[in-house]
Amino acid sequence: MAEGLEDLRVLAPQVLGALVRRFGHFDLAEDAVQEALLAAATQWPAQGHPDNPRAWLITVASRRLTDLLRSEQSRHRREADARPLTSGPIPDSDDTLILLLMCCHPSLSTASQIALTLRAVGGLSTAEIAHAFLVPEGTMTRRITRSKERIKASGIPFALPPDHADRVAAVLHVLYLIFTEGYASLHRNDLSQEAIRLTRMVVRLLPNDSEAAGLLALELLTDARRPARLSPDGSLVPMESQDRTLWNASLIAEGTAILTKVLPRQKPGPYQIQAAIAALHDEAPSASETDWPQILALYEILLRLSDNPVVALNHAVAVTMVRGPADGLTLLRALEADRRLTSDHRLHATRAHLLEMSGDTASARAAYETAATLSPSLAQQRYLRTRAAHLPSSERPLP
Repeated sequence: MAEGLEDLRVLAPQVLGALVRRFGHFDLAEDAVQEALLAAATQWPAQGHPDNPRAWLITVASRRLTDLLRSEQSRHRREADARPLTSGPIPDSDDTLILLLMCCHPSLSTASQIALTLRAVGGLSTAEIAHAFLVPEGTMTRRITRSKERIKASGIPFALPPDHADRVAAVLHVLYLIFTEGYASLHRNDLSQEAIRLTRMVVRLLPNDSEAAGLLALELLTDARRPARLSPDGSLVPMESQDRTLWNASLIAEGTAILTKVLPRQKPGPYQIQAAIAALHDEAPSASETDWPQILALYEILLRLSDNPVVALNHAVAVTMVRGPADGLTLLRALEADRRLTSDHRLHATRAHLLEMSGDTASARAAYETAATLSPSLAQQRYLRTRAAHLPSSERPLP
């Protein structure tokens, strides 16, 4: 049945696109598709898969949508607008890209874009999305409902917008956030896998978009390290200490192949550059053999492309590995004034690591404790407090 569920995830945006194109009413069509997916998940295991699963889903969803339309107070106007499914053939077009652009409309908040994308395009239930983001189902229901109401009120036509090439960047950003949320959480692999699946879908729809391919390469090269991130007792293992034989060689090979294909096309964008950095880490036989000068050069290019404080943090680490902790700490002091990082545990964890490298163990211990207090992850908290506890009580003499 796992394969069947995967089929449903793939078909969900195609079915929704077919209904919205024929009936309109994105908000009600999305509800109808969710009910059709639920019906398939319960009926197909017992009755067998239909010969044409897409047509089956469209038929069931259209019947439910008709019921929803009839229950509306403005019944007569809606019924006049709606076109019955039986009036023509099922459209063969794949409207997934249109749905992605609609879900990532700039009028929606980022949180709403993510939730609506996972439900409308990913085919996840509201309960699944709420569980993934650790919020009550009622809260997620209201978020998704408000998003659909805003789209409905905007009167957005179901077609590729004139600025769709520019809007693709918003879609990629949402998929990147979904992936990083799943990867950073350590225990939400399903969320990362959904981001990878949806990114593959975008690459299929936009085969000439180098940044879409770059994002897919970045996700694959990053996710390849997942098997080594936790020790058997559940403790976090930093990348420099990971058993690299556990890394997923097939994902590394696929990500590297994608990157090799797209990098020569044009001036690389941020996702391609981040993927190149990830590839350098993945291809190094050991932490000590990492090509830090090349990574530093790539981070300096990345800094020129975007004002991202996390990129600046990683740049400081790369500077440390090439020039020493004193230069890295100088960069961190400048970042401490950035309000976007004030309450971010990553700033304090990075500072602690650099202080430890410099020999200032007392300050490093305090910074590790501060980072642990700010971290939302229990595994990260344990790791940071363990690092603090293992520091010697007296400082080593500075070189």
